[in-house]
Amino acid sequence: MDKVQTLVSWIKNSGNIVFFGGAGTSTESGIPDFRSAAGLYQSEHNSPYPPEVMLSRRFFMSSPDIFFDFYRSKMLHPEASPNGAHRLLAELEGQGKLKAVITQNIDGLHQQAGSRAVFELHGSIHRNHCMGCGRFYPVEAITGSADSVPRCKDCGGIIKPDVVLYEEELDHDVLVGSVAAIAAADLLIIGGTSLTVQPAASLITYFNGRHTVLLNGESTPYDHRADLIITDRIGEVMGRIMEQL
Repeated sequence: MDKVQTLVSWIKNSGNIVFFGGAGTSTESGIPDFRSAAGLYQSEHNSPYPPEVMLSRRFFMSSPDIFFDFYRSKMLHPEASPNGAHRLLAELEGQGKLKAVITQNIDGLHQQAGSRAVFELHGSIHRNHCMGCGRFYPVEAITGSADSVPRCKDCGGIIKPDVVLYEEELDHDVLVGSVAAIAAADLLIIGGTSLTVQPAASLITYFNGRHTVLLNGESTPYDHRADLIITDRIGEVMGRIMEQL
């Protein structure tokens, strides 16, 4: 039995699956990851500041015009659509097998594919709020703004994306819900993540179920915890799995 067939068997025999995913889940949808050779942190941009600096809370507050220039050009991908990984997870949720998707991504592709039980550790580009009055704005308020810094129609405050920047804490309720889901799972599938970003990566240590599966092109610090490691492209693997379920 090959590795994909093994995973298919585990999925069929599981009643409480949780998926923990990172940027690699969306690369086959045309969204670059962060740390690979072709990733966001290695790509060219028009600013003298490194991406890690521009994506910090301090930089957002001090230089919002530069932040939004980078954010619009590198972080927003309105043309992206779900791939095989997103579709399989939504299908498994519909079958009652998958109980939660825990994602480090901010692109909303899991929800676009049909997933509902999604914990977004780092927020979402689709939620934006005025820092002055709290008014909600969709992503179009950022992409469609004629101003370099998008501002509220009501009070003129800066519209901030609900994404977790460096120097900001993760949402408490999202963390609690993620821990509870992982602790209750009998099968944990980890996909498209280097498991180097903390505290998100440490959440998988709460798993006490039967099997841990790691789908990632490169090794991670948590490989020793995995019962099964698959290094093929995650969207392709998930597509093969869907054909066998």
